[in-house]
Amino acid sequence: MLVSAILLGFLGSLHCVGMCGPIAFILPVDRQNPVKKAGQVALYHVGRLLSYATIGVVFGLLGKGLYVFGMQQKLSIAIGILMIILVLVPAKIFAKYNFSKPVYKIISKVKTKLGQELKKKTADTFLTIGILNGFLPCGLVYMALFAAIAMGDIAKGSLYMVLFGLGTIPLMTTAVYFSGFLKGSAKKRIQKLIPAFVVVIGILFILRGLGLGIPYVSPSPVLEVVSSQIDCHP
Repeated sequence: MLVSAILLGFLGSLHCVGMCGPIAFILPVDRQNPVKKAGQVALYHVGRLLSYATIGVVFGLLGKGLYVFGMQQKLSIAIGILMIILVLVPAKIFAKYNFSKPVYKIISKVKTKLGQELKKKTADTFLTIGILNGFLPCGLVYMALFAAIAMGDIAKGSLYMVLFGLGTIPLMTTAVYFSGFLKGSAKKRIQKLIPAFVVVIGILFILRGLGLGIPYVSPSPVLEVVSSQIDCHP
């Protein structure tokens, strides 16, 4: 399942470029010094990964709590179904109910802070921009967060989000260096793959929860056997 994090990040990074690309395009990098520019871009990515790792810890902790209560398999099935529903249900239906309204104020503050940081060129600026960028709401990040919860473990939840972030680096880096890449039909073809891949991941989580005994895909649930026998040693 961890492999799906990298693939989700890589395929979904085209969506990320559309959402966060404008930030990448206008990063205040040093255009004259290639080495310094590469370091600044690296700091930007480190900031994003730190954000993803932090979010992964929080949602991994949530998944761990549900795992303790014996809901791991049901949770995996529920998240798989939810991922598929979010892809298949038209976006305008969700927009009608305006689910994201409660977080608008937070988003506004993050964007304001981003605007302030984009005017600076100090080393910590790029790290800060990356961290703030990582906390911006994104549909693909939400999908990755669902998966992090289903991991049922703090470390694995955080790792899943970091791997997701690593998967986005190639195209996001390309966005910094070449702002006009992947235009037209190529971009549309790749974007069509994203929903299909999310559905595949959703199905994998459902299979994982069903415990059908299929190695790596749907392993049988591990049952703990408690023995009532007491060994007495003289």
